Amino acid sequence: QVQLVESGGGLVQAGTSLRLSCAASARTFSTYTMGWFRQGPGKEREFVAGFSWSGRTTVYADSVKGRFTISRDTAKNTVYLQMNSLKSEDTAVYYCAARVPGSSDYSYWGQGTQVTVSS
Repeated sequence: QVQLVESGGGLVQAGTSLRLSCAASARTFSTYTMGWFRQGPGKEREFVAGFSWSGRTTVYADSVKGRFTISRDTAKNTVYLQMNSLKSEDTAVYYCAARVPGSSDYSYWGQGTQVTVSS
């Protein structure tokens, strides 16, 4: 069973930073490629950041490029999303997701963590 547990969300002011974490089991971490999505109020869920098809490079949505960084710590089986220069439009529920390497479909999802950016 694939379990993804996000943490690190909260209420912050615009211009500040926040780091989200997504913890997984060792088997999940070594088997799947993980990424981050978000769903803002009244909006559809959208891709934020992830690792490439090969898993060797990172990819970002244009709206977060240069401000957000995805990384992973294999020793802790954890993927991070460092979010800098936060804007009010970054307010959303952020989800960690996992997919089989080589597939474009994310099959497993965490429960989500709320990020609220006040202007």
